[in-house]
Amino acid sequence: MQQAIAVLDSGVGGLTVVKEVMRQLPRERIIYFGDTARAPYGPRPSAEVVMFTKQIVDFLLEFNPKMIVIACNTATALALDEIRAYSPVPVLGVIHPGTRAAIKNTANNVIGVIGTEGTIRSGAYEQAINTVLPDAVVHSVACPRLVPLVEKGLYSETESRIAVSESLMPLKDKPIDCLILGCTHYPFLSDMISHVMGSGVKLISSADETAREIGTVLYHRGQLAEEDERPNHQFFCSGDSHMFRKIAQQWLGQEISVSSMTWPETQII
Repeated sequence: MQQAIAVLDSGVGGLTVVKEVMRQLPRERIIYFGDTARAPYGPRPSAEVVMFTKQIVDFLLEFNPKMIVIACNTATALALDEIRAYSPVPVLGVIHPGTRAAIKNTANNVIGVIGTEGTIRSGAYEQAINTVLPDAVVHSVACPRLVPLVEKGLYSETESRIAVSESLMPLKDKPIDCLILGCTHYPFLSDMISHVMGSGVKLISSADETAREIGTVLYHRGQLAEEDERPNHQFFCSGDSHMFRKIAQQWLGQEISVSSMTWPETQII
């Protein structure tokens, strides 16, 4: 069996990256872990997010992947450097790919960022943007209400429309021309977000750019999959596997099976 790309997230959000990897790199096998039992990561202390991320990486390394993708902005912001130093295989995050896409798309250098409390508090996007574009003005807003709604499969409900509208209010009067969806859960709500922000604001999801970076890294390492048969993907979650499967099948447009992996009680904080 071919070596897989391992993808992890606090829950279902990383499926937005998986969908794009499947589109751009259809021969690649994916192993996905969603830590749905402990989502969301955004409000958690940094040390806890790092510990959880290491636990998942240890689990995924048992499958001998050729790469690990941290498809969670909070975990990328707080744990990427430590996981890179820890992992024997390459590790990619989602913040720099999203940043590159925003810089390519902004015309007035005024960029909005929405994310979890942990991601926004870290300042990771501002730092990444201003390193490349020192004159850029970045307006960042934490939207803690959105991830739980997506995890419950409520991303097309009135409750979500209200939460999106109220969460984005601080950005409505800002002259941003692109908005980074700084959480991989947010593309589930992209239609609502676009409706609130208006046609003049381009939404930036890191999924497309992340998938492109995955392909580039694998190409340069001589590790692109060559098998022509349909790859056998594997999906794991730590919480409600029925809800995870329902959301995953809707988003990916295909039947999947999901295995539950229960953490010891001492690890569910």
